[in-house]
Amino acid sequence: MTSVARSMETSQARGFMKALVDPATQQILGAAVLGQDGGEIMSMLQIAMMGKLPYPVLENAVLAHPTLAESLNNLFGHFDGD
Repeated sequence: MTSVARSMETSQARGFMKALVDPATQQILGAAVLGQDGGEIMSMLQIAMMGKLPYPVLENAVLAHPTLAESLNNLFGHFDGD
């Protein structure tokens, strides 16, 4: 959470986010979010999983700043697709 703008602005940057992705399909298989309003981020991930969105959709989405939602850009920006 230390690279999430909203968490840093509110001095609540403790925690982490992890996601499990199928490299063949790029589908999000699961995730864990421990941090400020993690449930809000999890809800977004659940909707993406139900809609079978590949992770690059969230990685490249234009999300409002500064929000916790934009942390999804950061999270999936660490995946290399291999």
